[in-house]
Amino acid sequence: MKIAIIDYGLGNLRSVIRGLEKAGARAVITCDETEIASADGLVLPGVGAFSEGMEQLGPLRDVVIRSSRSVPLLGICLGMQMLMETSEEHGLHNGLGLIPGRVRKFPRVAGCKIPHMGWNSLSVTNPDHPLFSGFGPEEYVYFVHSFFVDTSPEHTLAATDYICTFASAAATGTCCGVQFHPEKSGATGLRLLKNFIAMC
Repeated sequence: MKIAIIDYGLGNLRSVIRGLEKAGARAVITCDETEIASADGLVLPGVGAFSEGMEQLGPLRDVVIRSSRSVPLLGICLGMQMLMETSEEHGLHNGLGLIPGRVRKFPRVAGCKIPHMGWNSLSVTNPDHPLFSGFGPEEYVYFVHSFFVDTSPEHTLAATDYICTFASAAATGTCCGVQFHPEKSGATGLRLLKNFIAMC
């Protein structure tokens, strides 16, 4: 079994591959369409601006969409946001449209810093999804983001409160996204990566 970490020029690829390897996966960082298409699972990491991420993904967009129909896909941080239909970051931009939803900016609230950075609770709203197998109702994970995913309850796997309640994990079938960084979230993040590997 091989998991392809999609390299489109943005993202903390080395920490993601270390996390997956620690969780027991054989993982490869690649921008090769053939290698992506032949993988048993895909990880779309990312840090930075939504529009830049979509532009950088460019030629790999179609192979990611096609492959997500047959193998599990995990978007991490910006990668999760790119799975949505649109983002309002620096204007309105189209995403991959794999999960219904929109990326929105946190409103300014006195006493609350943006970006949302550090450890926060994760309230699992869909414990039956395999990505959260073995999770308790509340876990703690590590976040760094200024925008959040707004999606419907049917696509929300977990929620977090910071300024507002937002979807910190979302999915359509085996196409999943997490706003937090599992590779930086200790034992909880490792458990999630193991669950993803088991889905592949």
